[in-house]
Amino acid sequence: METGFRILLLTALLATLAGCASWRHKKSPSPPSTQSVPAAQSPDEAPPRVVEPEVARREIKVPKIRSSNIEVGFYYGELSIEDFGAHPVYGFTAAYHITEDFFFQAEAGRSKAGKTSFEVLGGNIQLLTEDERRFTYYDLSLGYNFLPGEAFLGRGVAMTSAFYLLGGFGGTDFAGDTKFTVNFGAGYRIVPIDWMAVHITVQDRVFQTSLLGATKLTNNLEGRLGVTVFF
Repeated sequence: METGFRILLLTALLATLAGCASWRHKKSPSPPSTQSVPAAQSPDEAPPRVVEPEVARREIKVPKIRSSNIEVGFYYGELSIEDFGAHPVYGFTAAYHITEDFFFQAEAGRSKAGKTSFEVLGGNIQLLTEDERRFTYYDLSLGYNFLPGEAFLGRGVAMTSAFYLLGGFGGTDFAGDTKFTVNFGAGYRIVPIDWMAVHITVQDRVFQTSLLGATKLTNNLEGRLGVTVFF
């Protein structure tokens, strides 16, 4: 009887183990299903069309100062000689551009003084001879370019331009004497083509004189239009 009881327990244990194994098999996750991969594009099908904008590009040519940085030209304008009236003036300039901002400029010009009001009212009184009335100046200045930009002529033409300041010193031959002169002013430069520039310049030339009896500083204002070339 004891042997039969052992056989019964062993049978029950085996049945329990078989049930656990069956329950685990049912709970285990199923393997992922294989997803369908879309078929490759057929070689007969045309690729999508790329839209390219049809824009007409215009060619823009910007004038540039030549690399030699040497500028030579001439000018013509009017010089107001203090106490002697305003008269035409002409001369030559030569500049060397050190950098894009700074340059040296040398110039020489000539005008001719008129008569003072004292000479006009006095009749035959002549303070100066014809040769002494020649007003000749020469100077060396340092220039500074600022406010660079463009000047437009209509809608289709743009020209490089810049304002500049000038300041320097030199000499003035007038009334039979050479006088130390300080000059300062400003100008506007337009470069219509690569090798040429147009200048509008205003300057004041200051020197001391005692020609009319009292020693004083005279201001001689000059306005001029000039043309220069680069090479």
